[in-house]
Order: sequence, then structure tokens, then C-alpha cells
Amino acid sequence: MCIYLLNSTHYEVFIYPCFFLQRTLFSILRFYKTVKPPFFYHSEKFPPLSFCQLTRGYFLEHNEAKYTERRERVYTCMRIPKELEKLMTFGFFLCVDAFLYVFTLLPLRVLLALLRLLTLPCCGFSGSRLLQPAQVCDVLKGLILVLCFSMMHYVDYSMMYHLIRGQSVIKLYIIYNMLEVADRLFSSFGQDILDALYWTATEPKERKRDSIGVIPHFFMAVFYVFLHAILIMVQASTLNVAFNSHNKSLLTIMMSNNFVEIKGSVFKKFEKNNLFQMSNSDIKERFTSYVLLIIVCLRNMEQFSWNPDHLWVLFPDVFMVVTSEVAVDIIKHAFITKFNDITADVYSEYRASLAFDLVSSRQKNACTDYSDSVARRMGFIPLPLAVLLIRVVMTSVKVQGALSYTCVFLCYLGLVTLKVLNSIVLLGKSCVYVKRANMEDKLFEKPSTSASSSAKTPSKADQARCPTPSGTPQSPVVQPAALLSKEEEEGEAPEADEVKHRTPKKDLLEIDRFTICGNRID
Repeated sequence: MCIYLLNSTHYEVFIYPCFFLQRTLFSILRFYKTVKPPFFYHSEKFPPLSFCQLTRGYFLEHNEAKYTERRERVYTCMRIPKELEKLMTFGFFLCVDAFLYVFTLLPLRVLLALLRLLTLPCCGFSGSRLLQPAQVCDVLKGLILVLCFSMMHYVDYSMMYHLIRGQSVIKLYIIYNMLEVADRLFSSFGQDILDALYWTATEPKERKRDSIGVIPHFFMAVFYVFLHAILIMVQASTLNVAFNSHNKSLLTIMMSNNFVEIKGSVFKKFEKNNLFQMSNSDIKERFTSYVLLIIVCLRNMEQFSWNPDHLWVLFPDVFMVVTSEVAVDIIKHAFITKFNDITADVYSEYRASLAFDLVSSRQKNACTDYSDSVARRMGFIPLPLAVLLIRVVMTSVKVQGALSYTCVFLCYLGLVTLKVLNSIVLLGKSCVYVKRANMEDKLFEKPSTSASSSAKTPSKADQARCPTPSGTPQSPVVQPAALLSKEEEEGEAPEADEVKHRTPKKDLLEIDRFTICGNRID
């Protein structure tokens, strides 16, 4: 065979590559013999140059700090899922507690306030107020719920569903993104509308009022809650269309939108306060997504006559949506903490801050209701979502006969029991987190009451409220936990030749969902 190859005309195929390789090796050897070593080369420090340094070694301990830091980053990324889910679970049950409050304790508190009004002629009128400020806020919340629920009866859910279903996939994807942006804008401005209503209704009469009145603020609040409920209904309808599409392409596109969020968040500069605000937003979004999934399942089960087999048909899609939400949150927070050198222990501080809000709202002289505290901290406003859920449940479930009303009453008792148990567990956990973070002393501190020279002397009604550091009375729905040190309140005064605007450093207890939304993140 070899003789045949050598005698054949194709021996060049084997001979020429061998000649080329031999000439290349000789050229490299001649280069290493003639080349001079560099000026920094010393034989006692560097091994002799050879063609292939197979035995060259290196010592990682000479750069111990660098490699230790890299290892800690890996360990931090591994700890992020556990610490993040602890925070998410605690925040989720905080939202559950605030949401169940609307269905369970708020009706009872409204009934007690109305009973007080009815018994005033019999018991006699004493004091300067017909109702306490907290009772006024409860009555206003109850009236808003009733009026918005009555208005939602004129909105046809089925017509909205078929109108959305007739649109193209790309158009629905754009609509869903617009709805997410609109939901954030509504939440940021809506809580301010509700806060303005509560403060206008409970403002002391001795004070000179500069507001437009309670009735205009009340109609503004009703209009906001109604529009926000319709917005969430359109979101639920779009998600329902995605679930019922044949090829599931719309659902896949909507889920991919969560991964686009990673691109917009990971490569920005984040500090602890910015990350806290984003974590609260993620808690609110996750809870809202779960409520939307419940609404979608209720509507689908109604269409299939409450067939239990259809629930297993919906289960894979529900599982896929929930899994994508959790995976995106973990990836996003893992890389944000990695790029900004933030440790995983920061999530324990965030959890302690949320627990501090809960414990503060349970004090005797609390400045705000707990549900309003959660709304201000996380941007979660339960009223629009509660109006929509009541509307969907009453449309999907037909209540007829004494037995049905008995079941409804038993469900209400079950919700009350769940609310009470959830509150007890949350309060116990919150006390543990506050004690672990050494924040017990802040519970008994009072904000600075130093008034400015132009401020008036507060009246007795004002002194009963929680004063702000500037000396002006604070709204009953403003954060009670703005406990800053003297240096943090004053901040660093900007110099005359400084161009950049310098904002004072804020404590975690002062950061809410909307505090730094307008601040630029470089």
C-alpha cells in the first residue's frame, strides 16, 4: 500500500504538509536561539525559555484578596435566592394581611362608626368631633368601595374579553406593556389622592384650611379607584386571552417581557435604598400577579361549569407564569448585588424595616393605619383590586337560597379567622426581626418637634397627632417610621461652587415605593 502511494501521482498530498511542518519548527527554533531576552528578564526569577513550557507554575496566594473577593461574590449569588425569597414571603403575607383587611375588618369598623353616629342622640354629644379620625377614614373607604362596586356593574367583562381577543398578538403585547406602565403611574398618584382625602377629612377645624374641600377630594378618589379597577380588569382580560389562545404564543411573549426587565435593571447603578424600593415593587407585582391568576381561573372555571378537570388544564400555564416571575426576580437581584458589591445580608435589613412598620402601626398612638403604611411602602393599593375581585366573584358565583347565604357567611368567618391568624403570626415574626436588628429603641423614640420660627404653636388636637421634624402636623396616613438622626436630617450643605444637586442621605425606614422614583440613577 505504501509503495503504491509513493508511486502514485497523489504523493504530494502527504509529502508537502510534512515539509511545511518541518520548516516551521526549524524556523521557531532558530528564532528562540537568536532572540534576546527582555530587559526585565532575570534567570533567577523566570524559568528558561523553551518551546513549550509544560511545567510552568503560578501561585494564587500571591493575590489572595482578589480571589477571596471573587469567591465571596459566588457565595453571595448562591445566598441571594434564599434571602430574597425570605423577604418576598414576608412581604407577600404583609400584602395578604392588608388585602384581607378590606374584606374582613373594614366592614366591621364601618358598622361600628355608623352605630356611633346613630347612638349620638341617645348618648349625648361630647367633644369636638362626631367621629374619631380613624373612623372617618374607615367610612370614606367603605363609601368608595360601595360606589365603585356599583359603577363596575355597568362594565361588561365578557364584552371586554371578546374585544381584546379580536386583536392581533403584537397589538396585545403592546397593550399589556402599556397597562403595566399605567398601573405603576396610577398606583403612585392614587395613594397621594387617598392621602389627601383622609387628611382633608380629618384636618383640625382650628387650622386655616387651604384645600378645595372634602367632597371634591372624595369624588377624585372614587374616580381614581374606578379607573384603576378598570385598568386591572383589562390586564386580567389580556392574561385570560393569553391562557385561552390555541398556540400559547401570546402567553410566551408576555412571559418573555419579564426577562426584558432584567436588561433594564441589571446594568444600572443601585444603592441600598434603590434596591429596597425595587424589592418592594417586586413584592407588590408578585402579589398582584397571583390575584390576576385567581381572577383568570375563576372566569375560566365559570365558563366550563366549574368542572374540576379543567383546573388541571390551567395548572401548567399557571405554574409557568409563577415560575417565570420567581426566576426573573432571582436572576435580577443576583446580578444587581454582584455588580454593585451589595451583600446578601441587606435583605435582612429590608425585612426588618418592613417589620418595623408593622410593629409601629400596632402601637396605641400610631400615626397611620397599617394598610395605608403598606400602600405607601410598597405601592400596593388594595381598594381597586378588592373592587375587581368582588365584581368577578359575584359574577362567577351565583348565590341563591338560604343555604348559599349560609355558605357565604361561613366563608366570611373563615376569612376573618385567616386574617386574625395571619396578623398574629406576622406580628410575632416582626417582633423577632425588629429585636434581631436592634431596632427596639426606635419604637419608643419620638420625632424631633423643633418648630421653625414662622410656625404656629400647635393646638391640643395637633399635639395629639404625630409631628413631623419641621414642626408641622403630619397626615394620619403618612409613614410613622421616619426616624432619622440629626446628621441625616440636616444633610451636607452644598458648596457655592458645586454644580451637582446633593440630596440628604435617607434611612431605610424613610424610603417608600415612590420616594426615589423621580431620582435619577446614574
